[in-house]
Amino acid sequence: MLMRTDPFRELDRLTQQVFGPAATRPSAMAMDAYRSGDDFFVHFDLPGIDPETIELDVERNVLNVRAERRSPAPEGAEPLVAERPTGTFTRQLFLGDTLDTERIDASYEAGVLTLRIPVAEQAKPRRIQISGGDTRRQLSG
Repeated sequence: MLMRTDPFRELDRLTQQVFGPAATRPSAMAMDAYRSGDDFFVHFDLPGIDPETIELDVERNVLNVRAERRSPAPEGAEPLVAERPTGTFTRQLFLGDTLDTERIDASYEAGVLTLRIPVAEQAKPRRIQISGGDTRRQLSG
């Protein structure tokens, strides 16, 4: 049998009975994001999530991520310790106009959902040819 000392356990139990288990559990997911070259990468921590429950959609440059973690305990089992959050987890990201939302790649491995979002072609720096006079030169723009 698992046992631990927790002076707030009775308060947690009472809160769960009154408001349900979602009242004491977080509904957001931890995230890291960075740019590398012409791509943005976003990593979401989703350990123990069935990949079939992950939903991604983009609408008007808003990326919505939704995932669900179910309790491994059978229905009717009496929880002794329930520290791992369960339920629905959501996160919204507001994407800039400079990102190509049509070419987002997503993968899920080792409990981490990884998104690769490329920079849109029209947002990348490009050289502009200047004509006139006897010589032609290029300016960076």
